[in-house]
Amino acid sequence: MNQKLNDLWEKYYKKVYDIRHQIHMNPELGFEEYETSKLVASELEKLGIEVTKNVAKTGVVGLIKGGYPGKTVALRADMDALRINEEGDYEFKSKNPGVMHACGHDGHTASLLGVAMMLNEIKDELHGNVKLIFQPAEEVEGGALPMIKEGVLENPKVDAVFGGHLWGSIEEGKVAVKHGAMMASPDIFTIKIHGKGGHAGVPHASVDPVPIMAQVITALQTIVSRKNDPTNPLVISCCNVHSGECHNAIPTEALIQGTVRTLNNDTRDFAEETIEKFVKGIVESQGASYEFEFIRQFPPLVNDKNMADVLEKAAKKVVGDENVFELATPSMGGEDFAFYTEEVPSSFAFVGMAKDVENPILHHNAKFAWEDKNMKNLAQTLAQVAIDFLNN
Repeated sequence: MNQKLNDLWEKYYKKVYDIRHQIHMNPELGFEEYETSKLVASELEKLGIEVTKNVAKTGVVGLIKGGYPGKTVALRADMDALRINEEGDYEFKSKNPGVMHACGHDGHTASLLGVAMMLNEIKDELHGNVKLIFQPAEEVEGGALPMIKEGVLENPKVDAVFGGHLWGSIEEGKVAVKHGAMMASPDIFTIKIHGKGGHAGVPHASVDPVPIMAQVITALQTIVSRKNDPTNPLVISCCNVHSGECHNAIPTEALIQGTVRTLNNDTRDFAEETIEKFVKGIVESQGASYEFEFIRQFPPLVNDKNMADVLEKAAKKVVGDENVFELATPSMGGEDFAFYTEEVPSSFAFVGMAKDVENPILHHNAKFAWEDKNMKNLAQTLAQVAIDFLNN
């Protein structure tokens, strides 16, 4: 254990605790994190840290300059909340109806401010710079790419990026790392089937999009089971299906929306191409037409193996060798931290917060709740990996 970091965490914990509760009570959606950004910038400025505001609309960047020349490491936290009405019953419940921090981003932001407090005290010992990236809009639109486009990885040029996520299916006190692919690309597809509406009692006079839609949904599942290598992870889920407005009229159109999850860009290309082939064949054979849209949201999150080594060693200094492990399989969830991994060597970690892994804390749930003490392992791991990267 790094005793100095431990002592600094104890010094600043109450402040970090209060910040987390303040953010949780005042959740804001992606690219609308105005008050959160003001809070972050204000806390950084109190520390005398150089601050850049309004990056990608609501993003904030802090720069800690070390006492010696060297590399630049970036640490990233996301700030946005979700459009969910909180059902928990505790003193710092969301004051914003219909919006809540149901994924831990309030803890990520507060933890990174804790990192700022700790590293700022020992900046004279650092060989290089630490960029603190407080990012908007991870949940839906993705704020990482706009921040990159606006130069967050430049001036000074960033050599590596590290991040972490409080994770409800991992036991508290443990940290999970992954060498290579860690999370999937969460792409979106939309299929509109155009038929010919008419009377339900005279179906032969129409082109009914409903059975066509059913055939498409069933056929898409065979892409996974019969067209894709079974050792190569691929998920195709149809999640929004709609057609018609009444019981006795054949509708004109049918809609299918869903998600495709892949761990590499070759499979991503294959999925997009094959889905449209299936749709085209089925729809046109029935005398209907279609529109197909495939939106590439975030790329797969693929950790640099050398940076994963650095992160793993740092985490072991914080929680002990026995409490750091390699994920057996990647998560098919998505994370726009992936954009950083495409630009510079980077690595991401999951920090556990479950009391019981048999009863995990469910993210994106209206009763999502976790204990503040779990911020310690996230904050100290990020602080330690910054120190190790710069000083070794």
